[in-house]
Amino acid sequence: MKKTAQQFRQWPNQAITLLGMSGVGKTTLSARLPRESWFHYSGDYRIGTKYLDEPILDDIKTRVMENQSLKELLRSDSIYIRNNITIDHLHPLSCFLSKIGNPELGGLNVDEFKRRQNLFFEAEIRAMADVREFMEKARRIYGYPHFVNDAGGSICYLTDQECWSNLNELTVVLYLRASDNMEKTLIERAGRNPKPLFYEEKFLDRHLAIYLEENNLTSTDEISPDEFVQWVFPKLINYRKPQYERLAEKYGHTIEAEKIFALPEQADIIDLICESMS
Repeated sequence: MKKTAQQFRQWPNQAITLLGMSGVGKTTLSARLPRESWFHYSGDYRIGTKYLDEPILDDIKTRVMENQSLKELLRSDSIYIRNNITIDHLHPLSCFLSKIGNPELGGLNVDEFKRRQNLFFEAEIRAMADVREFMEKARRIYGYPHFVNDAGGSICYLTDQECWSNLNELTVVLYLRASDNMEKTLIERAGRNPKPLFYEEKFLDRHLAIYLEENNLTSTDEISPDEFVQWVFPKLINYRKPQYERLAEKYGHTIEAEKIFALPEQADIIDLICESMS
């Protein structure tokens, strides 16, 4: 059952889960909640530091071993490699996901790309299952009364009923809906700086086939990694949007994302959340 605005205001341990495309304002909203009382749980950070830490390091070490000088240093334990992932700096995770396409242009072949996608998705499920534990830790160990779950953009693909029931029980689920203008901005940003993305496999297979046909290519190894991301990103937005909307309808509420950037104070953020719940 969805919580009401009155219940949320009276809740001594307020907790929210944020849904929406990357760049729509989830981290911005989280950052505008007072750090002294709100624990910021990042799903992507948990994935990178806990569940994909070893695969990320294995990938980096594999590349290092291609250099003879560094290979000897690594094998003799003269150097060591570790991740330095932060909530604001998830670059190692992004590099691990990588992009599909021509290996000479930094892309991955389709089998390796899908292997990493599957690892990421399994890690995302586990990271969302960890929310209950981290809420308890945040209060018991660190003394944070309130909790924000900054979920990744691909959480809309999670179909586990238990996962969503838990998130609905533990938090107020909020979908940050982008306006047409914001969507345009996100698409333009992806065009200037195409980043690795997670795709549901049926979406990926269908759009790879379309892209290959439209560009007269016979293999995914001929694809320009950046150009594919630029081409597919608007389609990904349109594909995810109804999934977010269904989740918000069933489990949560919707906030117009543009409103977030005009609200600098905690009270205003809480008012905006409650407004979405009424």
